[in-house]
Amino acid sequence: MLATEQATFTFIATSDISAKAKGRAVASSDFSADTSVGWVPANLGIGPLGYIVDGIPFCSEGDLRLQADSASQYHIAGLPGRAPFSVCFADTVMPDGTAWSSCARSLLKETLQLAKDRYGLTFSCSFEHEFVEKNSALNTHPFSFENFLQGEPLGSTIFSVLSAAGVEPECWLPEYAPHQYELTLKPTDPVSAADRAILLREVVKESFKAAGREVTFSPVAVPDGGGTGVHVHYGIYGEGGEIVAFDPERPGRQSELAARFNAGVVKYAPEMTALFAPLLVSYQRLRPNNWSVAKAFCGLQNREALVRICPTNEIGGRKPDRQYHFEFRGGDVGANPWTLVTAILRAGLAGLEENLDPVKVYEGGTGPEIAAEAVSLPGSLKEALARFEESAVVRSWFSEEWVQTFLAIKRNEIESLSSLTLKEQCEAYANLY
Repeated sequence: MLATEQATFTFIATSDISAKAKGRAVASSDFSADTSVGWVPANLGIGPLGYIVDGIPFCSEGDLRLQADSASQYHIAGLPGRAPFSVCFADTVMPDGTAWSSCARSLLKETLQLAKDRYGLTFSCSFEHEFVEKNSALNTHPFSFENFLQGEPLGSTIFSVLSAAGVEPECWLPEYAPHQYELTLKPTDPVSAADRAILLREVVKESFKAAGREVTFSPVAVPDGGGTGVHVHYGIYGEGGEIVAFDPERPGRQSELAARFNAGVVKYAPEMTALFAPLLVSYQRLRPNNWSVAKAFCGLQNREALVRICPTNEIGGRKPDRQYHFEFRGGDVGANPWTLVTAILRAGLAGLEENLDPVKVYEGGTGPEIAAEAVSLPGSLKEALARFEESAVVRSWFSEEWVQTFLAIKRNEIESLSSLTLKEQCEAYANLY
């Protein structure tokens, strides 16, 4: 491939607890399927503010390797002012190649294997990213063609770069909030979907920088502004791709298996909110009547549902069964994509393991029935951390070292930023993300 021939470097990439892409580059001429580079356990403890926080279970001792997964290599060319390069995502392993218990990517793989071995299930997955252009003085109008054109030539550049790399972008659109855009990706397997979500963020940010413009993925860029989310779409299938989630005779056309799975996602949502909404300002987005998520419920045709049953396209006789899937709407850019998908799937598998009653499907708008019955999500990061820390089930999905590091990072974040005004917090996160 031309981009491979021109790339000087291949960046061996991981993503940390704060959803920052990190790693080391090697000469592309030296890269092979068994390439690995050195890494440090304490790097997991670097928070979004850019330093290793106190109170983590790692110190200056110890070594790890970033083991490249050659099937996850992407060749990036066409970014204005940037030399072509390659990115290869990696699993974090011990120096002898055995799995490291705090590797988020490996944990997602283990979760998928558990689903296959125990329940014969596989999944499709895709991400929708929203982001906002900063410091734009241009007029803006929701979903308008005018805003689409204002995004040029950046939209075309980003779409072309990602398409050429095999990331498979699907849709680019101006969104509701001022100067907000959305970029969606086509469905693939969950590990690749999360890898591509990480890469999408970097390509978008670098494209804006190269054009002398600024962008942020922060969940709330300005106080009382429109929310910016990361929505995860997931389909549930049998081990051989069989249709197992669709049942036209049941509420929402959701099979009993899928309804028990989604019952787990809804049940454990309050206890895992800190994982999918991990920033102080995340809770300015997760509010009622905000086209976002404030309560944990499964909804049909309701964009304030945590788990939304997505509409199917049946124009021209298209069949709904294979395209039938769900959207998890609670996440934002502060969540590591591998961890975000892991949490959704683990919660769903817990629903099957506990043989929960099928999730109730609420139809229509967010009315008094939902207000009375659905459980509210935590209202702050501090509250969400407490719910997570107290949850033996959700904590069990991760190594204890990972849990302690996550809690230390988030509490340092609260201590460092809570004294700021909301406007200053929004500015800080808009610069960080």
